[in-house]
Amino acid sequence: MGVVLPDVTRFQPLPSASGSPFVEFDRAAWSRLSASTPLPLTAADIENLRGLGDPIDLAEVDTGYRPLSRLLTLYVAASQRLRATTSTFLGEPAHRTPFVIGVAGSVAVGKSTAARVLREMLRRWPETPRVELVTTDGFLYPNAELERRGLMERKGFPESYDRRGLLDFLIEVKAGTEQVTAPVYDHVRYDIVQDRRVVVRSPEVLIVEGLNVLAPARVSADGESSLAVSDFFDFSIYIDAATEDIRRWYVERFLDLRQTSFSNPDSYFHRYADLDDDQARRRAGQIWEAINGPNLVENVLPTRGRATLVLSKDADHRLSRFRLRKI
Repeated sequence: MGVVLPDVTRFQPLPSASGSPFVEFDRAAWSRLSASTPLPLTAADIENLRGLGDPIDLAEVDTGYRPLSRLLTLYVAASQRLRATTSTFLGEPAHRTPFVIGVAGSVAVGKSTAARVLREMLRRWPETPRVELVTTDGFLYPNAELERRGLMERKGFPESYDRRGLLDFLIEVKAGTEQVTAPVYDHVRYDIVQDRRVVVRSPEVLIVEGLNVLAPARVSADGESSLAVSDFFDFSIYIDAATEDIRRWYVERFLDLRQTSFSNPDSYFHRYADLDDDQARRRAGQIWEAINGPNLVENVLPTRGRATLVLSKDADHRLSRFRLRKI
Protein backbone atom coordinates (compact mmCIF):
# COMPACT_ATOMS: atom_id res chain seq x y z
CA MET A 1 0.00 0.00 0.00
CA GLY A 2 1.47 3.35 -0.97
CA VAL A 3 1.21 6.64 0.87
CA VAL A 4 -1.39 8.98 -0.62
CA LEU A 5 0.31 12.30 -1.34
CA PRO A 6 -1.03 15.63 -2.61
CA ASP A 7 -1.01 16.15 -6.37
CA VAL A 8 2.36 17.91 -6.59
CA THR A 9 2.66 17.79 -10.38
CA ARG A 10 0.69 21.01 -10.81
CA PHE A 11 3.04 22.90 -8.49
CA GLN A 12 6.11 22.57 -10.73
CA PRO A 13 8.82 21.18 -8.45
CA LEU A 14 12.36 22.18 -9.24
CA PRO A 15 14.22 20.12 -11.85
CA SER A 16 16.30 17.37 -10.24
CA ALA A 17 19.22 15.30 -11.46
CA SER A 18 18.31 12.31 -13.60
CA GLY A 19 17.63 9.31 -11.41
CA SER A 20 17.48 11.34 -8.19
CA PRO A 21 15.49 9.68 -5.38
CA PHE A 22 14.25 13.15 -4.30
CA VAL A 23 11.77 15.70 -5.59
CA GLU A 24 12.69 19.30 -4.74
CA PHE A 25 10.52 22.38 -4.22
CA ASP A 26 11.36 26.03 -3.81
CA ARG A 27 9.64 28.10 -1.14
CA ALA A 28 6.74 29.27 -3.30
CA ALA A 29 5.93 25.84 -4.75
CA TRP A 30 6.08 24.18 -1.35
CA SER A 31 3.80 26.74 0.31
CA ARG A 32 1.11 26.18 -2.35
CA LEU A 33 0.85 22.50 -1.40
CA SER A 34 -1.36 23.41 1.56
CA ALA A 35 -3.43 26.19 0.04
CA SER A 36 -6.64 24.65 1.41
CA THR A 37 -5.19 23.57 4.77
CA PRO A 38 -6.07 25.70 7.82
CA LEU A 39 -3.26 27.18 9.91
CA PRO A 40 -4.01 26.15 13.51
CA LEU A 41 -1.40 28.27 15.32
CA THR A 42 -1.40 31.96 16.22
CA ALA A 43 1.38 34.53 16.45
CA ALA A 44 1.27 34.14 20.25
CA ASP A 45 1.72 30.38 19.89
CA ILE A 46 4.82 30.89 17.74
CA GLU A 47 6.26 33.38 20.21
CA ASN A 48 6.02 30.74 22.94
CA LEU A 49 7.55 28.02 20.76
CA ARG A 50 10.42 30.01 19.26
CA GLY A 51 13.93 29.22 20.44
CA LEU A 52 16.53 31.88 21.26
CA GLY A 53 18.10 33.23 18.07
CA ASP A 54 15.47 31.71 15.78
CA PRO A 55 13.39 34.46 14.06
CA ILE A 56 10.57 32.09 13.04
CA ASP A 57 7.21 33.85 12.79
CA LEU A 58 3.67 33.04 11.75
CA ALA A 59 4.40 33.67 8.06
CA GLU A 60 7.30 31.21 8.18
CA VAL A 61 5.13 28.58 9.84
CA ASP A 62 2.43 29.18 7.24
CA THR A 63 4.93 28.76 4.38
CA GLY A 64 7.04 25.88 5.62
CA TYR A 65 5.32 23.96 8.38
CA ARG A 66 1.68 24.02 7.37
CA PRO A 67 2.38 21.88 4.23
CA LEU A 68 4.67 19.64 6.27
CA SER A 69 2.06 19.05 8.97
CA ARG A 70 -0.47 18.04 6.32
CA LEU A 71 2.02 15.73 4.62
CA LEU A 72 2.81 14.07 7.93
CA THR A 73 -0.86 13.42 8.71
CA LEU A 74 -1.13 11.68 5.34
CA TYR A 75 1.87 9.50 6.19
CA VAL A 76 0.42 8.69 9.61
CA ALA A 77 -2.93 7.69 8.11
CA ALA A 78 -1.26 5.54 5.45
CA SER A 79 0.91 3.87 8.09
CA GLN A 80 -2.16 3.02 10.16
CA ARG A 81 -3.89 1.50 7.14
CA LEU A 82 -0.82 -0.56 6.27
CA ARG A 83 -0.57 -1.82 9.85
CA ALA A 84 -4.23 -2.87 9.86
CA THR A 85 -3.84 -4.62 6.50
CA THR A 86 -0.74 -6.46 7.67
CA SER A 87 -2.46 -7.59 10.87
CA THR A 88 -5.37 -8.92 8.84
CA PHE A 89 -2.99 -10.80 6.55
CA LEU A 90 -1.16 -12.34 9.52
CA GLY A 91 -4.39 -13.15 11.33
CA GLU A 92 -3.31 -11.17 14.37
CA PRO A 93 -5.24 -8.60 16.42
CA ALA A 94 -4.57 -5.07 15.19
CA HIS A 95 -2.63 -2.90 17.61
CA ARG A 96 -1.54 0.70 17.35
CA THR A 97 2.07 1.82 17.74
CA PRO A 98 3.28 5.42 17.55
CA PHE A 99 4.33 6.93 14.24
CA VAL A 100 7.89 8.10 15.01
CA ILE A 101 9.40 11.20 13.39
CA GLY A 102 13.11 11.99 13.69
CA VAL A 103 14.36 15.59 13.51
CA ALA A 104 18.11 16.07 13.00
CA GLY A 105 20.51 18.92 12.33
CA SER A 106 23.33 20.97 13.79
CA VAL A 107 23.49 22.90 17.01
CA ALA A 108 21.91 26.37 16.45
CA VAL A 109 20.19 25.44 13.16
CA GLY A 110 16.69 25.60 14.68
CA LYS A 111 15.78 21.91 14.92
CA SER A 112 14.39 22.25 18.45
CA THR A 113 12.04 25.03 17.37
CA ALA A 114 11.01 23.01 14.31
CA ALA A 115 10.23 19.98 16.48
CA ARG A 116 8.12 22.04 18.91
CA VAL A 117 6.19 23.71 16.09
CA LEU A 118 5.47 20.36 14.45
CA ARG A 119 4.31 18.90 17.76
CA GLU A 120 1.81 21.70 18.28
CA MET A 121 0.56 21.66 14.69
CA LEU A 122 0.09 17.90 14.60
CA ARG A 123 -1.78 17.99 17.91
CA ARG A 124 -4.40 20.18 16.26
CA TRP A 125 -5.21 17.63 13.56
CA PRO A 126 -8.15 15.40 14.60
CA GLU A 127 -6.24 12.28 13.49
CA THR A 128 -3.29 12.96 15.82
CA PRO A 129 -4.42 14.60 19.09
CA ARG A 130 -1.69 12.90 21.14
CA VAL A 131 1.78 13.96 19.98
CA GLU A 132 4.84 13.77 22.24
CA LEU A 133 8.35 15.17 21.85
CA VAL A 134 11.53 13.67 23.29
CA THR A 135 15.00 15.13 22.78
CA THR A 136 18.10 12.96 22.76
CA ASP A 137 19.80 15.41 25.15
CA GLY A 138 18.17 13.33 27.88
CA PHE A 139 20.24 10.35 26.74
CA LEU A 140 23.58 12.12 27.13
CA TYR A 141 25.68 10.50 29.80
CA PRO A 142 25.67 12.48 33.07
CA ASN A 143 28.59 14.87 33.41
CA ALA A 144 30.22 12.69 36.06
CA GLU A 145 30.25 9.76 33.62
CA LEU A 146 31.51 11.95 30.78
CA GLU A 147 34.33 13.13 33.05
CA ARG A 148 35.16 9.55 33.95
CA ARG A 149 35.34 8.62 30.27
CA GLY A 150 37.28 11.76 29.29
CA LEU A 151 34.42 12.95 27.05
CA MET A 152 33.40 16.34 28.50
CA GLU A 153 35.06 18.10 25.56
CA ARG A 154 33.17 15.84 23.16
CA LYS A 155 29.71 16.35 24.58
CA GLY A 156 27.24 16.00 21.70
CA PHE A 157 29.47 13.61 19.75
CA PRO A 158 27.96 10.14 19.21
CA GLU A 159 30.08 8.52 21.92
CA SER A 160 28.73 10.92 24.58
CA TYR A 161 25.23 9.39 24.43
CA ASP A 162 23.76 6.36 26.17
CA ARG A 163 22.93 4.80 22.84
CA ARG A 164 21.73 1.56 24.42
CA GLY A 165 19.33 3.49 26.62
CA LEU A 166 17.93 5.41 23.64
CA LEU A 167 17.49 2.23 21.60
CA ASP A 168 15.74 0.48 24.51
CA PHE A 169 13.39 3.46 24.81
CA LEU A 170 12.48 3.31 21.11
CA ILE A 171 12.08 -0.46 21.19
CA GLU A 172 9.51 -0.05 23.98
CA VAL A 173 7.74 2.72 22.05
CA LYS A 174 7.51 0.67 18.87
CA ALA A 175 6.41 -2.40 20.84
CA GLY A 176 3.32 -0.42 21.81
CA THR A 177 4.12 -0.24 25.53
CA GLU A 178 1.47 2.00 27.09
CA GLN A 179 3.89 4.04 29.20
CA VAL A 180 7.60 4.61 28.49
CA THR A 181 9.93 7.03 30.25
CA ALA A 182 13.04 8.93 29.18
CA PRO A 183 15.67 10.91 31.13
CA VAL A 184 15.44 14.70 31.49
CA TYR A 185 18.26 17.10 30.58
CA ASP A 186 18.66 20.53 32.22
CA HIS A 187 20.23 23.00 29.77
CA VAL A 188 20.93 25.51 32.53
CA ARG A 189 22.85 23.04 34.65
CA TYR A 190 24.21 21.33 31.52
CA ASP A 191 23.52 17.91 33.00
CA ILE A 192 21.01 15.11 33.42
CA VAL A 193 18.39 15.61 36.15
CA GLN A 194 18.78 12.43 38.16
CA ASP A 195 15.34 12.31 39.81
CA ARG A 196 13.11 13.24 36.86
CA ARG A 197 11.76 11.37 33.84
CA VAL A 198 9.69 12.32 30.80
CA VAL A 199 6.63 10.07 30.56
CA VAL A 200 5.38 9.07 27.10
CA ARG A 201 1.89 7.57 27.18
CA SER A 202 0.64 5.88 23.99
CA PRO A 203 0.85 8.82 21.58
CA GLU A 204 -0.28 8.64 17.97
CA VAL A 205 2.97 10.42 17.05
CA LEU A 206 6.34 10.65 18.79
CA ILE A 207 8.91 13.21 17.63
CA VAL A 208 12.54 12.43 18.48
CA GLU A 209 14.86 15.42 18.09
CA GLY A 210 18.64 15.38 18.27
CA LEU A 211 22.00 15.92 16.61
CA ASN A 212 22.81 12.36 15.67
CA VAL A 213 19.44 10.64 15.32
CA LEU A 214 20.09 9.80 11.64
CA ALA A 215 23.48 8.20 12.23
CA PRO A 216 23.85 4.76 10.64
CA ALA A 217 24.22 1.60 12.69
CA ARG A 218 27.59 0.93 14.24
CA VAL A 219 29.67 -1.96 12.98
CA SER A 220 31.50 -3.96 15.63
CA ALA A 221 35.08 -5.20 15.37
CA ASP A 222 33.83 -8.58 14.14
CA GLY A 223 31.82 -6.95 11.36
CA GLU A 224 28.39 -7.30 12.98
CA SER A 225 26.02 -4.38 12.48
CA SER A 226 23.77 -3.23 15.32
CA LEU A 227 20.51 -1.31 15.33
CA ALA A 228 20.41 2.37 14.39
CA VAL A 229 18.13 4.89 16.10
CA SER A 230 16.71 5.76 12.68
CA ASP A 231 15.58 2.14 12.21
CA PHE A 232 12.61 3.09 14.38
CA PHE A 233 11.64 6.19 12.39
CA ASP A 234 8.66 6.27 10.05
CA PHE A 235 9.66 9.71 8.73
CA SER A 236 12.79 11.80 9.24
CA ILE A 237 13.64 15.47 8.77
CA TYR A 238 17.05 17.12 8.47
CA ILE A 239 17.29 20.88 9.06
CA ASP A 240 20.07 22.16 6.78
CA ALA A 241 21.98 25.41 6.25
CA ALA A 242 25.41 26.57 5.13
CA THR A 243 28.03 25.83 7.77
CA GLU A 244 29.19 29.46 7.92
CA ASP A 245 25.61 30.57 8.61
CA ILE A 246 25.15 28.01 11.39
CA ARG A 247 28.41 29.15 12.98
CA ARG A 248 27.22 32.77 12.90
CA TRP A 249 23.86 31.81 14.43
CA TYR A 250 25.68 29.90 17.16
CA VAL A 251 27.87 32.90 18.03
CA GLU A 252 24.89 35.28 18.00
CA ARG A 253 22.95 32.95 20.29
CA PHE A 254 25.93 32.69 22.66
CA LEU A 255 25.97 36.49 22.96
CA ASP A 256 22.23 36.56 23.70
CA LEU A 257 22.53 33.84 26.33
CA ARG A 258 24.62 36.17 28.52
CA GLN A 259 21.40 38.03 29.39
CA THR A 260 19.26 34.89 29.77
CA SER A 261 20.36 31.45 30.98
CA PHE A 262 24.04 32.40 31.52
CA SER A 263 22.93 35.07 34.00
CA ASN A 264 21.45 32.38 36.26
CA PRO A 265 23.93 31.73 39.11
CA ASP A 266 23.09 28.00 38.82
CA SER A 267 24.07 27.94 35.14
CA TYR A 268 27.03 25.80 34.14
CA PHE A 269 28.01 28.70 31.87
CA HIS A 270 27.50 31.49 34.42
CA ARG A 271 31.20 32.36 34.08
CA TYR A 272 30.46 33.71 30.60
CA ALA A 273 27.68 36.09 31.67
CA ASP A 274 30.02 39.07 32.21
CA LEU A 275 32.06 38.73 29.01
CA ASP A 276 31.96 41.76 26.75
CA ASP A 277 30.92 41.34 23.10
CA ASP A 278 34.44 40.78 21.76
CA GLN A 279 35.31 38.31 24.50
CA ALA A 280 32.04 36.45 24.01
CA ARG A 281 32.54 36.21 20.25
CA ARG A 282 36.06 34.84 20.73
CA ARG A 283 34.94 32.28 23.29
CA ALA A 284 31.94 31.19 21.22
CA GLY A 285 34.22 30.84 18.20
CA GLN A 286 36.64 28.70 20.20
CA ILE A 287 33.85 26.38 21.36
CA TRP A 288 32.52 26.11 17.81
CA GLU A 289 35.92 25.30 16.34
CA ALA A 290 36.73 22.76 19.06
CA ILE A 291 33.40 20.97 19.46
CA ASN A 292 30.33 21.95 17.44
CA GLY A 293 32.01 22.54 14.09
CA PRO A 294 33.92 19.24 14.03
CA ASN A 295 30.85 17.35 15.24
CA LEU A 296 28.77 18.88 12.45
CA VAL A 297 31.29 18.03 9.74
CA GLU A 298 32.24 14.58 11.01
CA ASN A 299 28.97 13.21 12.36
CA VAL A 300 25.88 15.30 11.68
CA LEU A 301 26.17 16.57 8.10
CA PRO A 302 27.02 13.13 6.64
CA THR A 303 23.58 11.90 7.78
CA ARG A 304 21.67 14.50 5.73
CA GLY A 305 21.15 12.16 2.77
CA ARG A 306 19.43 9.61 5.02
CA ALA A 307 16.48 11.93 5.76
CA THR A 308 13.04 11.59 4.22
CA LEU A 309 12.82 15.39 3.97
CA VAL A 310 15.60 17.99 3.95
CA LEU A 311 14.55 21.53 4.94
CA SER A 312 17.17 24.02 3.77
CA LYS A 313 17.54 27.49 5.27
CA ASP A 314 18.98 30.68 3.81
CA ALA A 315 21.31 33.01 5.71
CA ASP A 316 18.30 34.77 7.29
CA HIS A 317 16.99 31.51 8.85
CA ARG A 318 14.14 31.32 6.31
CA LEU A 319 13.28 28.01 4.69
CA SER A 320 14.11 28.12 1.00
CA ARG A 321 14.35 24.55 -0.36
CA PHE A 322 12.41 21.39 0.42
CA ARG A 323 13.80 18.05 -0.77
CA LEU A 324 11.43 15.10 -0.30
CA ARG A 325 12.45 11.51 -0.84
CA LYS A 326 10.32 9.74 -3.43
CA ILE A 327 8.31 6.70 -2.36
